Amino acid sequence: MDLFFNLAINGLATGMLIFLLAAGLTIIFGLMDVLNFAHGGLFAWGAYSGVWIYDISGSFLVAILGAIVTGLLLGALTEWLIIKPVYGNHVQQILITLGFMLVLSEMLKVVFGPNQKSAAPPAYLDGSWQLGDVILIKYRIFIILVGALVYGITYFILKRTRIGLIVRAGVMNKEMVQSLGINIRLVFMLVFMVGSAMAALGGVLLAPYSGVIYAEMGMEFAILAFIVVVIGGMGSFTGSLLAAILVGMAQAFMAYYVSELSLAVNMLLMFAVLIFRPQGLFGGKGEAA
Repeated sequence: MDLFFNLAINGLATGMLIFLLAAGLTIIFGLMDVLNFAHGGLFAWGAYSGVWIYDISGSFLVAILGAIVTGLLLGALTEWLIIKPVYGNHVQQILITLGFMLVLSEMLKVVFGPNQKSAAPPAYLDGSWQLGDVILIKYRIFIILVGALVYGITYFILKRTRIGLIVRAGVMNKEMVQSLGINIRLVFMLVFMVGSAMAALGGVLLAPYSGVIYAEMGMEFAILAFIVVVIGGMGSFTGSLLAAILVGMAQAFMAYYVSELSLAVNMLLMFAVLIFRPQGLFGGKGEAA
C-alpha cells in the first residue's frame, strides 16, 4: 500500500506537469480551432528562461514569473506572425507550427548554448516528508498544488466571469460575438497568450523535477500533450486535467512494474480511446471547460 501511494504521488505530479502543457493546447483549440504544434517549443522556452532567471536572481518565484512573462510574449509573437495567416486551415497550421517548433528549439541552442542544463529545486522545496512508510517529496507536492490551483482559477474564469462567457460564446459562434462589438481578434490573442503562459509555467516547473533540460524536450512533451488532448476530448479543459492524471498514473505504474511498456502505454491508451470513443472521454471540440 505504501508503494501504491508513492507511485500515485509520482504519477499525479507528472500528470499535473503534462496538464499545464495540454491545458493551453485545449483552450487554444477550443476557442480558436488552431492546431499549434509549436506549443512544446514554448514549454521548452519556459524551462530555459526560468532556469536562467533563477541562476541570476536566486528567487524561484521570480523565475516562475519570468517564465510566465516569456510565455506571454512568445505567445503573442507566435499568434501574430505564425498563426494569424493560417486561421481556418488545419493543414497549413500543422506544417507552419511544426516548422516554428524546430526554429524555437534551435534558437534555444543559440541563446543558451547547445549543452544540457541542470536544475534543482529551491532549498525550501528540496527534501521530503515521511508519513509512516510513505515518502512525500516536497517538490512533487508543490507541483500538484500548483496544477490544482491553475485548474481552479482557469475553470472559475471560464465559468463564472464575463471574459469566460465571451470565450465560451466565441467557441460557439465567433461571428455573433464580433457583432456585439467585442474585438474577437484581441480575445483570440489573449487566449493564445494565456495558453502559451501555461506551457511556459509547465516548463519552468519541470526543470527542477527532471533535474536537467535540453532543447529537444519541447517536442517530446508536446507529443504527450497531444495524447492527453485526444484522450480528454478536443476542447475539454476538465477532460485535459483528468486525462493528464490518467496518463501520468499509467506512466508511473508501468515504469515500475513493466518498464518496457512505460513509453508505449500512453499510445495504447490513445488508440483505445480513438477506437471506442473518438470524441474523447470527456466531450469534444467546443467545450471550453
